[in-house]
Amino acid sequence: MVRKTLSTPFLMLLLAAALALPAQAKVTRYLTGNAADVVVPLAGPAHDFGGGGTDVDAALQWIIDKVRGCTSCATKVDVVILRASGSNGYNDYIFAMNGVDSVETLVITRATDSNTVAVETTVKNAEVVFFAGGDQCDYVKYFKGTKVETAVESVYARGGGVGGTSAGLAIQGDFSYDGCTGSALSTDALANPYHASISFTYDFFHWANLQGTLTDSHFVTRDRMGRTLAFVARQIKDGKGASALAVAVNEATSVVVDKNGLATVMGNGPAYFVLGDHAPEVCQAGVPLTYSNYKIWKVAAGGTFDLKNRPTTGYYLRSVTNGVISANPY
Repeated sequence: MVRKTLSTPFLMLLLAAALALPAQAKVTRYLTGNAADVVVPLAGPAHDFGGGGTDVDAALQWIIDKVRGCTSCATKVDVVILRASGSNGYNDYIFAMNGVDSVETLVITRATDSNTVAVETTVKNAEVVFFAGGDQCDYVKYFKGTKVETAVESVYARGGGVGGTSAGLAIQGDFSYDGCTGSALSTDALANPYHASISFTYDFFHWANLQGTLTDSHFVTRDRMGRTLAFVARQIKDGKGASALAVAVNEATSVVVDKNGLATVMGNGPAYFVLGDHAPEVCQAGVPLTYSNYKIWKVAAGGTFDLKNRPTTGYYLRSVTNGVISANPY
């Protein structure tokens, strides 16, 4: 018997061809409940924006009920959890809620995987999409400009729900603090609103009642008012808008938003709505921030804030002079 051997050049060609093949998608999926897709009329859209820490049961149940249009009917919906790290921690928790047919978690760690038809179909067929906590920079890198982004938008457009907590909240405003250069501290941001740890992403999601907004989480717990004030000033100084409104949520708290733009605070509270409606006096690299008369609404649990028709009363004023806030901003 004659044994044929492959030449070295031919082996090299085979290796090169193998390396040229596209990498296989590595999406990790966790499914709890019914694998079949439900098709139901939707009564939203709606949002659930969590401030991190402990999730608010009532807020997650609220978005499920708001989307299915009832609190005690037989209608059930499919929920998709999007994340870039972690595992299936939400599956059993949300599946146990009223009106849930299935919960599927997708752990996506590459933008190429966000562009697969399989992932797009799973997200598009959901009635509620929820972004878990983690690192918002990963969400910007892996989801922005992909089929995942457009699929999430399609869920909202047909009356579904979109929410997120912590990092999942950070990407929901018009102006997203992306954390891609570090986690900004209030002291650093007030001393230098162009500090290296401050970077933004634009043109991600644009929700109907969140025009000109940015978001922040873990708010009181991590003393983030100072950095949020700097973030607001930056949007105006950088020409992103004539004004900017921050939606800032404390831990164990959610802000839920109905289709009419009415935001309600649930959980422990509070949430803060921080408006900058004029140009900053001083906002430049390497120089402490000076900005007069931010308007701040502090909303306790059970309180509301109309995002569509923003209030003109009920706020208190705080100023920043040479990087120092005029009084306790909380």
